[in-house]
Amino acid sequence: MRERWLIFALVALFFLNVFSWGFLFSLKEGKAEVVFFDVGQGDAVFIKTPQGHRILVDGGPGDKILEHLGRELSFLEDKIDLVILTHPHYDHVAGLMEVLETYQVENVICTGVKGESDIALEWREEIKERGYIKAEAGKRVFSENFSLEIVHPEESLKGEKVDDLNTASVIAYLEMKGKDFFLTGDAYTPQEKEVLSSYNLPEVDVLKVGHHGSRTSTSGELVSTLSPAYGVIMVGEDNRYGHPHEETLETLRENEVKVLRTDKHGTVRFVY
Repeated sequence: MRERWLIFALVALFFLNVFSWGFLFSLKEGKAEVVFFDVGQGDAVFIKTPQGHRILVDGGPGDKILEHLGRELSFLEDKIDLVILTHPHYDHVAGLMEVLETYQVENVICTGVKGESDIALEWREEIKERGYIKAEAGKRVFSENFSLEIVHPEESLKGEKVDDLNTASVIAYLEMKGKDFFLTGDAYTPQEKEVLSSYNLPEVDVLKVGHHGSRTSTSGELVSTLSPAYGVIMVGEDNRYGHPHEETLETLRENEVKVLRTDKHGTVRFVY
């Protein structure tokens, strides 16, 4: 009788292991997701690769990002493979400080540019202690059916001080399972022109509209070159900046781009 129970236990353990490996396999072959979180007046973009890697680009203001991640990740999932900070303005970096405290973050990419605000100084101390990968054009993260390449800034800005942090924004080109996304941070039109002159960019499916839809960004040249089907504007309702500006909306209309706004549509999700 004891031997029969032992055999049963071994068989049960075998099927449990098969199920577990099956679950892991389904993650590796899973769907791709790009989620533009509604964090108010700020940016936070969550990427899940077909292999199940988790990437977060910016964290928005405050701790609202934790609510969103709590819905994306199960109770037992506490790892984020990569965090990318485009630039250390409050509406992009504050939430990332909360993420670093709450989750096991494997890697960080940022420019290392100097900022003088309290939150920028706090971020700088944090990454100095944990280490980070410098964001500069040509750096690329990739796996099967996934590639994310930094296309701006052109060279390392580690330790540099700039007059306007927006000009040092990370711009990234994401290709995943045949779909293309262009993530602009808060870069201005001159930075967009730098990228256009340095890269032969393909048409993309989704453009993250620059600087919350400000007239400072998302030039007609950029939009006509990229020819996106969708433009996502990450913006807070009734914000004090008047974002998105009418000039930007008109540029998108002229190029027949379907506009999705977090202040009107909430969190925007692409799954394929």
